[in-house]
Amino acid sequence: MTSPQTVDDLAAPAGTDSADGTAAVGRATTRADFWFDPLCPWAWLTSRWILEAAAVRSLDVHWHIMSLAVLNEGRDLPEDYRRMMEEAWGPVRVLAAAERAHGSEVLLPLYTAIGEAFHLRGQERTRETIETALATAGLPVELAAVMTDPAYDEELRASTAVALTRVGIDVGTPVISVEGVSFFGPVISPTPRGQAAGRLWDGVVLVAGTDGFYELKRTRYRPPIFD
Repeated sequence: MTSPQTVDDLAAPAGTDSADGTAAVGRATTRADFWFDPLCPWAWLTSRWILEAAAVRSLDVHWHIMSLAVLNEGRDLPEDYRRMMEEAWGPVRVLAAAERAHGSEVLLPLYTAIGEAFHLRGQERTRETIETALATAGLPVELAAVMTDPAYDEELRASTAVALTRVGIDVGTPVISVEGVSFFGPVISPTPRGQAAGRLWDGVVLVAGTDGFYELKRTRYRPPIFD
């Protein structure tokens, strides 16, 4: 999801998997870093793609928070988008609190639980929804209390700043990093599955390894398709 103004470590070389989709034995694993905000439907679709890709490629994904509320601080926003950004603080604060208390390994299961609630079931962005997501992820529901607590905002600003230092300021979520190169996107709808996801990953690795590559883009005529 981009703002209204605009609709890592070096990894080892990526392994190429066999035609039947089985993992390539002995091939080096590529590290990917993924920044997300759970409110963004486009980040959600991309996150499900990279998980699909990880099932058919030698890929190790590390998850990070990128707050749209932070990204839009101080901007002159349309009223409906401003209200959404006010709601956007709560879920990312809970993710930051969960990461601080339980480690970064809890980000994916909690993101998945929140994303399924928001994007697949269309649930409201309420404390009750977040409490259910926390329980689904095996985390204390009491963490939902931080939705209105700005104590975690500096952590959110810092994590968002890391993503922006890699890709620049005119972006939103998702941001991915591979082979030491970072991009906004890919923006996709619907999520590629199986070997189609793997082939898209191969393309991302290819452009990441191309010196001076910056951008491919076309207008989005298709809404987020959740399946």
